[in-house]
Amino acid sequence: MREAVLRSHRQAGLARLYGATALACLFACAVPTASALAQQITAKSVPSGTQMLLAADTLVYDNDKHTVTAVGGVQIDYGGNKLVAQRVVYNRDTKRLVASGAVELINSDGTKVNSDHIDITDDFADGFVNALRVETIDKAYFAAESAERMGGVLTTFHNGVYTACEPCEDKPDKAPTWRIKARKIIWNGEKKTVRFENSNFEFFGFPLAYLPAFEIADPTVKRKSGFLIPGIVYNNHLGVGIKVPYYFALSPTYDLTVTGSGYTKQGFLGEAEWRQRFNNGQYTLKIAGINQQDPGAFVDSAGHNVNSGPANDPNKFRGMMGTKGQFAINERWDFGWDVLLQTDKNFSRTYNIEGYNDLVHQSSIYLTGLSDRNHFDVRAMRFEVQEDTLSSDLTARSAKQPWVLPSLDYAYIPDTSVAGGQLSFNVNTRVISRNRLDAVLANPIDSTSINNVRGIEGESSRLTAEAEWKRTFTTDGGLQLTPLLAFRGDAGYVNANSASLAAVNQMGTNLGEDDDMRSSLARYMATLGLEARWPLLFSMANSSHVLEPTAQVFVRPNEQYVGGLAVPNEDAQSFVFDATTLFERDKFSGYDRIEGGTRANVGFRYSGAYDNGWATNAIFGQSYQLAGENSFAAPDLVNVGAESGLDKQTSDYVGLVGFNSPSGFSGSLSGRFDEQTFEVRRAEVKAAYSSLPISLSAKYAFIEAQPLYGFTTDRHELTLGASTHLAQNWRLFGTGTYDIETNVLVKDGVGFAYNDSCFTYIMTYSQTRDTVTKEVSQNIGFNLSFRTLGDFGSSTSAVDTIQ
Repeated sequence: MREAVLRSHRQAGLARLYGATALACLFACAVPTASALAQQITAKSVPSGTQMLLAADTLVYDNDKHTVTAVGGVQIDYGGNKLVAQRVVYNRDTKRLVASGAVELINSDGTKVNSDHIDITDDFADGFVNALRVETIDKAYFAAESAERMGGVLTTFHNGVYTACEPCEDKPDKAPTWRIKARKIIWNGEKKTVRFENSNFEFFGFPLAYLPAFEIADPTVKRKSGFLIPGIVYNNHLGVGIKVPYYFALSPTYDLTVTGSGYTKQGFLGEAEWRQRFNNGQYTLKIAGINQQDPGAFVDSAGHNVNSGPANDPNKFRGMMGTKGQFAINERWDFGWDVLLQTDKNFSRTYNIEGYNDLVHQSSIYLTGLSDRNHFDVRAMRFEVQEDTLSSDLTARSAKQPWVLPSLDYAYIPDTSVAGGQLSFNVNTRVISRNRLDAVLANPIDSTSINNVRGIEGESSRLTAEAEWKRTFTTDGGLQLTPLLAFRGDAGYVNANSASLAAVNQMGTNLGEDDDMRSSLARYMATLGLEARWPLLFSMANSSHVLEPTAQVFVRPNEQYVGGLAVPNEDAQSFVFDATTLFERDKFSGYDRIEGGTRANVGFRYSGAYDNGWATNAIFGQSYQLAGENSFAAPDLVNVGAESGLDKQTSDYVGLVGFNSPSGFSGSLSGRFDEQTFEVRRAEVKAAYSSLPISLSAKYAFIEAQPLYGFTTDRHELTLGASTHLAQNWRLFGTGTYDIETNVLVKDGVGFAYNDSCFTYIMTYSQTRDTVTKEVSQNIGFNLSFRTLGDFGSSTSAVDTIQ
């Protein structure tokens, strides 16, 4: 009877025995098929007392032949493992179990095994399977005409096929993107290896390579020693490079990868990376080194050696050591580090050492804490600028970078309101040490003409604490008033040597000191502010618009200690006045400078939404110095506020307008305009279109010359990018950046890519040019990625640079 549960003691016992035997035998037979290229299928232990359910149209006992046969819609469910077949026969004499007729086994982990016929012994040692098909939980597929298992260790598949590509729903017989066909596949369950004999690798249905025999690690073993798929790279300074990595699986918690790379121009590069995991974190250690055989390949058109190693000894060994780690002390606190040491300023970038090849690498050791409304971060930092210039070049920045020992940030917002408003606290401290003066010369020929001093040679420290309270009141007419109170205090210490004093004196500050100077300071800033916003809603038939006139006024004393060495400007050197900073209380980017004096910011914000899906937004306004000294007109060592648009009593106008459309178009225009002539001082135009099969982007940036800030000429730059889908899964893309002022195509690149569920291919070609020497650097990158098999080609970071 169908769906009948065997209730008698004898029937229940036989059913459990037969069902468990069937599932276990089928699991044992299916082990090698899934593990061949996916994962091992094993019968998981079932807790004692688990009830088994057997359902079939007919159950027949043959005492003469000593067999038990279940016929018609056989279903066996035992401990989450399910077997479905048209017929199951168990022979108690031969102890063999035979399942036939659309056999499907669904393991408790979700793996599916399909076959027309299974014949296997109940000790799992020997068996035979016909027309086997396997779909693993990670979507890997395996099929074979037949398979046999011997001795419980070796499983042989005859005329087998493997792929990790999902079958096409519309055309299930269509060849997948790639597959491996083999006359024989032997899985060794003891050695955890899979061997292919007389195999062909097919790509889009065409045989691509014949391999008489090859062996791979059983993918059920996620970590196994052996060679990894090699890679290939090209760079005009290095030549063609072949990378061959070897992986050592030393322990479940730590491993080692050693890579040898041969470059046709520079010789052999060796790399080693150690990785180790713990319950609460992990760390890595990487080393690399090379003896360059052709440093002359790095000589530019001016005869300078760049990227070649230490000055005056270009043949010297070049190398690096880097380590990264992160550990969770508890659920709120993390400790970690990222440290790079190398023989010269740009070894890791030159040889594309993964994880350490950024233009600016920040080495740091840190401790962070985060709770609901509190944040704590303390870290020691060092910046490596991996630039392509001579170390003696006056514009080089690598040797002038400071040590930050340490920098601390703490932010706290109480859970409860104070006087109906929000109170917040911020603390910042930093200690900086620099062993080389960072001074920029206005005229490289005249070493006495110093434009600005970005960093003093010596030590400086600062401690800042700030509290802010604000509350918003809304009137019946919708006017929103937000009073604000803030108080900040700073304490600092400077130890500058005579070189720094001389540099500052040459700027005109004339401190009158010849020897090393040590000084301490204390300063404060109290702020009383008021913001008024009046959001106005305009509703129309097909759109709605919000116009929000805004006015702010901040009353403050003058900024203290500006222009000398008392507070060197280390963290507030990057300054841009535009629409995004118009309504900031303090427009400086860091803590070393404080905006002082009484200032008003006036303007409006606008946003619009349309029924057809379009959206628009805008900001426009101006700032006014009402009383006191203008901090942006008070030059410090880097002239950070000079020619910024805020260095006048009435600032330049700033504005931004943008739009988005449902068809994929978007754009924005922002700029700074002279407050009298409305002449453009700074502008940025962005436009983009994204809708299959085409994506386009364009960006134009203009910045007027700022000689006092270190930029003596106008800057114009245009960047274009495009991507198009040529066909399903195929994409062509490219990008280019053009410096209009110097007439140099700074960088450009083109590439094409293919991507589906089991295969990815990317090919790129890119060029970079120096704006002064016009020196060209070329790179070719490609990457082939076969799901479950591995990658071949350039590293991902190199391939993705122009996408």
